Amino acid sequence: MPGPAAPEVPIRDDMIRLGQFLKLAGLAESGADARALLEDGGVRVNGEPEQRRGRQLVRGDEIEVSLPGGVERAVVA
Repeated sequence: MPGPAAPEVPIRDDMIRLGQFLKLAGLAESGADARALLEDGGVRVNGEPEQRRGRQLVRGDEIEVSLPGGVERAVVA
């Protein structure tokens, strides 16, 4: 049984970099937090592990972050 739908986080432009999106979606408190999450291998984009802060995201991409309190998800909208 699938979990609840991931919240959609609207962006202003056609794309956003992964590090910026993690902060915008509230999945990271700062750029340093985003970098640490990526370096620890705790971030997936569309189900694939991702470590590049500069990865370009577009609408419809799903981001999954492993945090101490569990897995959080967000969709670029």
